[in-house]
Amino acid sequence: MNFFKLNTFAMLLVFGLGHAFAAGPVETSPYAVQGVEMDETDISAAAAKEKALVDVQIKALADLGETLGGSDVAASFAKLDAKQVLPLLKSLSIEQEIISPGRYQGKFTVRFLPDKLKPLLENLGVKLPVEQGPSMLVIPVWTVDGKTVVWDDNPWRKAWLDLNAAQAQIPLIIPLGDQEDASTLSPQEAAENNAVKLEAIRRRYDVKTILVAFAEPVAGGGVHAKMIGTSPLGKMTFDKIYTADTGMLNDSASLGAQRIHQVMIEKFKSDMAKIIAAKNAASGPLSIAVAIPFNGPSEWNGLRARILSTPGVLGVDVTSLDAQGAAAQVKYSGSVDDVANSLQATGLRLTRTGGFWVISAY
Repeated sequence: MNFFKLNTFAMLLVFGLGHAFAAGPVETSPYAVQGVEMDETDISAAAAKEKALVDVQIKALADLGETLGGSDVAASFAKLDAKQVLPLLKSLSIEQEIISPGRYQGKFTVRFLPDKLKPLLENLGVKLPVEQGPSMLVIPVWTVDGKTVVWDDNPWRKAWLDLNAAQAQIPLIIPLGDQEDASTLSPQEAAENNAVKLEAIRRRYDVKTILVAFAEPVAGGGVHAKMIGTSPLGKMTFDKIYTADTGMLNDSASLGAQRIHQVMIEKFKSDMAKIIAAKNAASGPLSIAVAIPFNGPSEWNGLRARILSTPGVLGVDVTSLDAQGAAAQVKYSGSVDDVANSLQATGLRLTRTGGFWVISAY
């Protein structure tokens, strides 16, 4: 048995690979990719599945690189082989699979080890993702022609499932809709916000927050969506009609789910920015070591003046200086991203290259 076969079987044992159809705690991470599809063929279905279990990690890593750093990072990650990618894996689970003679089709969630992945991202100059917000369980409730639908197929439930948001910055978990869910919470009980039955669903999925999202079709192919509830982000109050440009009901439902989720994410980012700003104000100015290349004294004087005039920059302490550049400690308030944006407005660029921060002119 070769190296990759051995590691694949070891992975199955260590990470407990299995179907993601059992309820319970859902592991969330910004270093994870959900809904990765694989379609492999080989001499047997077992061989095709074994191949998919390795190849899905490479594909997921490239997808994650695209999400976090764009096409250049995705291309760099895509060049890594299985031997380099396997040690980065934290866990892998199957969302769906279809097995046929000589063929394996599967959809996976792949999670990577943050401590292993962060150095690779930093070396490529990628801004590391901020921490995730609180996980929330969302129950989509669809009403059409006076009938309330929760667990059966409907445009509203599909829209939330299609978000694939269990690994997003605000992780959203959608119930499986299996027999246990259906026997625990009826459509009528969901429509009435039955506290006892909703608590039973919440406990099954082991989350702290459960929200009920209501929707119904309106004229013109739109969807009237409502969500009212309390969450760690504060009170959730949505009551709006969403109509996609296509005028198609499914697209409008998707638009509504996306917009609601995006508002949650923006609220979380705003809250985090306030917390960071408060911490920075309490701890005083921060500093960052930078390299500042230049072609002569006059250019250096101009660069230094522009850096000092940048909003948020409190000082520039030069640690070394020669004919081609300077090394300095830049003191600043706020965040590095704030400083980078302010520098950009003055025609300067703050980048991370080869593990070092560099300030240069455009």
